[in-house]
Amino acid sequence: MNASMVKRSERAKSEPLVAKSPGMRRVLELADRAAASEATVLVTGESGTGKERLARYLHEHSRRSRGPFVAVNCGALPEPLLESELFGHVKGAFTGATSDKKGLFEAAGGGSLFLDEIGETSLAMQVRLLRALQERTVRPVGATKDVEVDVRIIAATNQDLAAMVEAKTFRKDLYYRLRVVPLELPALRDRREDLLPLARQFIARTCAENSCGPCALSSEVLDALARHDWPGNIRELENAIERAVILAEGQPRIEVGDLPPELRGAGSEPSEAADSDSGAASIRPLAEVERRHILETLDRLGGNRKAAAEALGIGENTLWRRLKSYGMVRERGSKS
Repeated sequence: MNASMVKRSERAKSEPLVAKSPGMRRVLELADRAAASEATVLVTGESGTGKERLARYLHEHSRRSRGPFVAVNCGALPEPLLESELFGHVKGAFTGATSDKKGLFEAAGGGSLFLDEIGETSLAMQVRLLRALQERTVRPVGATKDVEVDVRIIAATNQDLAAMVEAKTFRKDLYYRLRVVPLELPALRDRREDLLPLARQFIARTCAENSCGPCALSSEVLDALARHDWPGNIRELENAIERAVILAEGQPRIEVGDLPPELRGAGSEPSEAADSDSGAASIRPLAEVERRHILETLDRLGGNRKAAAEALGIGENTLWRRLKSYGMVRERGSKS
């Protein structure tokens, strides 16, 4: 894990999970139940949806919270190195093994071991993982005796493991052993209610890290965020906000020009300054003015719909219908 990944992983510990959308609330309800048990959990979802943060949430709300949380990306290491990292090795097991080394299964003793990108492991490694889960023992590379381990396993992947089982590239027995409790994280485009709270969280974090004053989002930026499809999910939003805060250089408001290029075109109208040569062209449609005013009011009030509706002088149902038309909420009762 490189320095930037360590920093991001560490700073995420103290941040609460944002769950205003129905889909994310259901995930957290299931996560709370799973956390109270010792069951193995399989977290799935697109890249960037926050699988490691959910794994940390499970650990922090479990009886093992005082133990270590150890994470490893199974797809980032070649198999021989991954085997040594997970199970450890004894002195002389291979060239360079100058002393005994505990593996991550042992290092996570009394806590949780997070196996990210579990779908990237080879069939041979899957056999060893299955045995570790079933027997609660590991055998270090080069050793002749097993070592007992006390660890809770949380695995994650952005791949379709069921399809991989059918294709015989992932073991069926390991698949069922891992998915005792399956948790699927929704994509950011399917949890629009969480978009602005997440953006505010990232703004607060970045401002604190860079010792700059608080800044708000302009109505044009709010519009751009609402229109974007977020193929990179939360990770894309996090990077976009971090960049915008830095480029804003301490200004009290983030403008469209501070956003990455792929987001700048998400807003619908050019700025009034750009249309100064034509008075008619600079006049925004009433619906657009209303849209931006509603989003800006909601943002200023921390996403509180009741308070926003009161401030705008409209009913909550009317506000909900407006937000639905902007793509900021989903149909009531729909599945996320």
